[in-house]
Amino acid sequence: MTTMFKHKHPYKPFIQKDTTKLIVGTLPPPRFSTRELLEKDVDFCYGSYYNSLWLFLDKIHNLNLRYDNSNEAIEERKAFFIKNKIGVCDIVESAERDKIDASDLGMKNIKLRDVIGYLEQYPNIDTLLFTGGNSKNGPEYFFRRHLKTYNLKLELVSNEVPRIHKFELPVRLITSTAPSTSSIGASNKIIKTVSLTSGSGAANISISRIPLYKQLKAKNPKFNTFDFRVMQYREFF
Repeated sequence: MTTMFKHKHPYKPFIQKDTTKLIVGTLPPPRFSTRELLEKDVDFCYGSYYNSLWLFLDKIHNLNLRYDNSNEAIEERKAFFIKNKIGVCDIVESAERDKIDASDLGMKNIKLRDVIGYLEQYPNIDTLLFTGGNSKNGPEYFFRRHLKTYNLKLELVSNEVPRIHKFELPVRLITSTAPSTSSIGASNKIIKTVSLTSGSGAANISISRIPLYKQLKAKNPKFNTFDFRVMQYREFF
């Protein structure tokens, strides 16, 4: 009988009181949970040497980041997030795997985090940045499932890549003396979601099919999938 690998998220959500944008992914590679980091991995959110998110942000903001296991590398990234009011709350708390790899499709018995609960706890957040689209077991896919438990759903704003949706978050106004179940008033807050093209290498094939990418590639043969993502991410970071 094969033993399932319990893949638990190694990091708590990184959110400040003034955070306005929240990055939502799934899980870092298993080596971050088993503490077997590579030399150029950073022990922080999206710290995998093979995930390009920090390479995009480095390029956009000329950060000159370190890529190693040092505390300095972690602090550089935290400082950038804090300065730019960006947080991270990956939606998967834990999953089980037959095979120890980073594939989203390989996840089973998935436990999701209460992202809506964090949105209520940190009311300055108005944008969710998904690091991937609505393919099975991707962050948008799980978030849609999560919304259903609150009887909420995404409404399409733009179908162009990166796709943009919005949803209404009921804001419950409860007095400290009132019972926790009773609401004395309610207003809805609009939250925008952006489904960015994943920073993983596997997404390169889907990028090559995007009409805008083909057009830019035709104009400049040196234009590549990294440049395309930098162009896309710049608008939201």
